[in-house]
Amino acid sequence: MVHSRILGTGSFLPANVVTNAMLAERVDTSDEWIVSRTGIRSRRIADDQDKTSDLALRASREAIARAGISPADIDLIIVATTTPDMVFPSTACLLQEKLGIHGCPAFDVQAVCSGFIYALTTAHNYIKSGMARTALVVGAEIISRILDWEDRRTSVLFGDGAGAVILGASDSPGILHAKLAADGRYKDILNTPAQIAGGKIQGLPYLNMDGPAVFKFAVKALSDIASRTLAEAGMPQSRLDWLVPHQANLRIIEATARHLGLPMERVVVTLPEQGNTSAASIPLALDAAVRDGRIQPGQTILLEGIGGGFAWGAVLLEI
Repeated sequence: MVHSRILGTGSFLPANVVTNAMLAERVDTSDEWIVSRTGIRSRRIADDQDKTSDLALRASREAIARAGISPADIDLIIVATTTPDMVFPSTACLLQEKLGIHGCPAFDVQAVCSGFIYALTTAHNYIKSGMARTALVVGAEIISRILDWEDRRTSVLFGDGAGAVILGASDSPGILHAKLAADGRYKDILNTPAQIAGGKIQGLPYLNMDGPAVFKFAVKALSDIASRTLAEAGMPQSRLDWLVPHQANLRIIEATARHLGLPMERVVVTLPEQGNTSAASIPLALDAAVRDGRIQPGQTILLEGIGGGFAWGAVLLEI
């Protein structure tokens, strides 16, 4: 049987750091207000000239180098993003061209903050079925461009960045189990409803969120899918080494950790310095923990995320 395993990770964060104090100069907020409600202290914002595919390219090059492969070895590219370079072609096709790769399948996945989980699960199944052997899976976002910077409910929460993994065919299991879910009945509490029609933007072009409703749903959905993923994989919670969650809100992360019986020392948290980077947050956190040595070969990790839709999911893997 063919399995899939992560061969290398990579990440990229823009150099521009925006602190809570800097935001407080332009919107009615404060460092204490933001930290107490979210855990966020600063975030990275992309340069004006950068596109999402540029951030994805930098993260991808790191992952390719750490995997010890060349771009020519890649036979599948999936980019998870809510903020593509353009309506079409896909950001994955633009990334493919920048990497100098030609001919392999390349497409985007849009599941907002759970996009990387959806993309990784898709690549895993491509490899299991024999349709690919070496996949580049990227989460990349420039969320700052769909924020109303005068709205303190949303502008303080998000940041930009990209994370990537190389997923390769293997004789031994890497990804142990994956589970996805969605429920469109909740479409109105987290969305960006604008569309292009007749050459004009119709509808609100900014991220819109009912924070309390999102928090309530996310805590329950993430706790539930984490337990179900472990149960379906036949793995007791006690065997889990690390939780790498979507970095949206520290209280949501803490609630999920409590549900799994994990101390926060075994939860990877990058939220305070990065904010919510949507589809990029999980691969960014995974790469950070791999690079600093917290995550070691042979350990078992649960990735999980939830985003607008609602769409959510979890991936259980051994690194």
